[in-house]
Amino acid sequence: MVPDAPAARTGPGPGPGPEGLDLAPFRGLRYVPGRVGDPAAVTSPPYDVVVRPDGLHELETADPYNIVRLILPQAADPAEGHRRAARTLRRWRAEGVLRQDPRPALYVYEQRGPAPGSLQRGVIGALSLTGPGDGTVLPHEDVMPDVVADRAALTRATAANLEPLLLSYRAEHPDDADHVIDAATRTTPLLATRTGDGIAHRLWAVTDPAALAPLRAALHRHRALISDGHHRWATSLRLRDEHAGRPPWDRAMVLLVNTARYPLRVQAIHRVLPRLPADRALERVRATAAFRVRRLPAPLDDALRTLDATPGPAFLLSGREPGALHLLDRPDPALLDRTVPAGRPAAWRALEATVLHTTLLRAVWRIPDEPGSIRYLHDTASALAQAERAGGTAVLLRPVAEETVRALAEAGVMMPRKSTSFGPKPASGLVIRPLEEGPVAPEN
Repeated sequence: MVPDAPAARTGPGPGPGPEGLDLAPFRGLRYVPGRVGDPAAVTSPPYDVVVRPDGLHELETADPYNIVRLILPQAADPAEGHRRAARTLRRWRAEGVLRQDPRPALYVYEQRGPAPGSLQRGVIGALSLTGPGDGTVLPHEDVMPDVVADRAALTRATAANLEPLLLSYRAEHPDDADHVIDAATRTTPLLATRTGDGIAHRLWAVTDPAALAPLRAALHRHRALISDGHHRWATSLRLRDEHAGRPPWDRAMVLLVNTARYPLRVQAIHRVLPRLPADRALERVRATAAFRVRRLPAPLDDALRTLDATPGPAFLLSGREPGALHLLDRPDPALLDRTVPAGRPAAWRALEATVLHTTLLRAVWRIPDEPGSIRYLHDTASALAQAERAGGTAVLLRPVAEETVRALAEAGVMMPRKSTSFGPKPASGLVIRPLEEGPVAPEN
């Protein structure tokens, strides 16, 4: 039954506001069974998780229609890459590799990992875009303008939302959204596949108005935290403003997950400094007495456990020499006072990403905050390998507690960019939201 009026919103945020989550169905663009092989071969992790160049090459060779050709088009000139992605998307649609669903749908999406209890379910739809002052969708990280500009140019060229953002909300007690999602999973899925990481993916389309209405009304009672996709959210806001809020640019494709039922994992995002050799990085730290420096014996797992058990801001450094790991801890309090901006909450000042960027990168190492100087890696092994190949430095961080992320978001305080990595992340390539409608094909 659909309530006459939405109740007060719940989830992240200081209190009820004038609007809630407005998730609309859309006609998804999906790979056509029979035109591609295993659906897993055409999927990809989100664009910012793909490890280049190794991961990109692996995905490109997995299948000629892998979605990575759209989300990370390769060309010497970025503008040509965007045009290439647009041409590729048009060609795949013309060839019948991708086909738009005949009816608008909200898509129930399930990910099930190999470990017991590793189940996540949510719903993919077109979410109405709201500004930061509205309080309906709460970001928690700053963004890099060049990345937003690149994603905006790609979206303009392709006229499509190629990947969903990951947003989380909390419904402590099962509601109509949970009931509709659970009911969908008892039917035959549109798609079922297993990716190389062992995660099984299933997708269903909810098209019945009798199910869509209560699902949408239940979500309207909540607000959400951006768990993954800050740059895509900022991109969508920019494009909405460019189009004066006109449909379909007034919405963005998102995956909404109720973390009261399906808690997300929070992982760290590591830094690689390709132009700063590790021995020089350590020399500068010692010369300024910025941190205590200790060499840790291998293996890596033991060093990571030592890092996890270390109180206060701490980092693990590695460079060209395999297995040479150094722990930085016990920062100089006077240096922190001089370098970490005042006037922010204590929780923000104590964030390791804050200390890394304000104290180590800016004050001690004098590394400019630009793409060529800092790389962001989600995977520990990949960060170490990149630093070794480049002769630079890998800086390994610890994850931030989800409670800290939510508390800062509720207070309207932005964390440093790339402070968190929430997961599991939705696979890219399961469904695309086209911003240009195609012809309505007959249903099978």
